[in-house]
Amino acid sequence: MTTDANDTIRKAEDDFRWEGVEARPYKEDERALFRSVSRQILFSDPRLAGELRYFEVAPDGFSTLERHEHVHAVMIFRGRGHCLVGDAVREVGERDLVFIPPMTWHQFRATGGEPLGFLCLVNAERDRPQLPTADDLAALSEKPEIAAFLRGEPGR
Repeated sequence: MTTDANDTIRKAEDDFRWEGVEARPYKEDERALFRSVSRQILFSDPRLAGELRYFEVAPDGFSTLERHEHVHAVMIFRGRGHCLVGDAVREVGERDLVFIPPMTWHQFRATGGEPLGFLCLVNAERDRPQLPTADDLAALSEKPEIAAFLRGEPGR
């Protein structure tokens, strides 16, 4: 969605939706394991070369475990949860900012019994995510905290 003079203000609607913004499926790749996630592209303009997107993970849902060459910044906008970034699992809540460096495994989970909503700033043109191989998963799971996170048991 490219902005123009008619899009200077995009009004918020109920339930973390925005006027004129379509809620889309999170992924089109059926190989990418995730549960109960939606996305909205709030802002995209070639003059900025970036996109501002809103993702919402339903209670007990999770984003895809992935890595890619581009960086992104994620600001938690709603709820609480946990995220894996590299070799650390962290608890996150509203207004926390998460930086994801290039080629770093990452995943978000809604673990607070409520939706986890976050704003994500990325390059408009970016590489496709890489999914973990069995060897990657085995290496990540060597750390008990990450193994518990990947099983859906963060914080144990």
